[in-house]
Amino acid sequence: MGTQAPTSGAGADHWTAEAYSASAAFVPRLTQKILHYLDPQPTDRVLDIGCGDGKFTANFVDRVEYVLGLDASKGMIEAAKRDFARGNAEYRTVDCRYLDQELQGGSVASATWDKVDPTTRVAVLQAIHGCLKPNGSFIFEMGGHGNVPEVHAAIIAALVHQGVKIEAARQVMPWFFPSETWMRKTLEGIGFRVERLEMEYRPTKLTTDEKGGIEGWVRLMGASPLEALDEGKREDAVREPIYTSSKNHI
Repeated sequence: MGTQAPTSGAGADHWTAEAYSASAAFVPRLTQKILHYLDPQPTDRVLDIGCGDGKFTANFVDRVEYVLGLDASKGMIEAAKRDFARGNAEYRTVDCRYLDQELQGGSVASATWDKVDPTTRVAVLQAIHGCLKPNGSFIFEMGGHGNVPEVHAAIIAALVHQGVKIEAARQVMPWFFPSETWMRKTLEGIGFRVERLEMEYRPTKLTTDEKGGIEGWVRLMGASPLEALDEGKREDAVREPIYTSSKNHI
């Protein structure tokens, strides 16, 4: 890369492989459809954006020519390097908002995107488009319109209960779950040829780990908005009874 890109977002790095395993271990198990669409081939060079701890990457790293896994979390990249190091795989701590055009040449890219900064959402997709070689493929999964509405509303309510003004609580929520129409129009406007775009209703059972469940999930996935509170109030917000309806599923 020509210049050193920022390696993390504006907030602290809340992600660890241990916390992810306790609260979101189900995620790698729900990616088989994405892996099917990815259809990894021996000549593929894969750019895995948001690779996390590398557990999804491990599904195809031995079946392709090369993988570059990127994640904004230093802790998650360290876990990927530790557990899934291969001669044909490289893992770097890079915030996807700062993808460099020098990362061109991939035949397939996979990504998660629903927590990208609203001011750079389209720019990230444009950068991904620029990273693909001619006829390369971009396959990605994210939360769609209407995703986890109860938890989304509950986190905002918990912030308000702890003294944050409702307008500010809404502003600090980083999640964005677009409609199919928005996503298709945006991708085609950038220059992608959309071959498949689908919404899937997928109620998901949360982990039963003592550090998981809905509280563990909120601590991890909601860490960014919880930063709006003083540190001493964050655990009170996590334990709000308003999460009861989502105790076992999201």
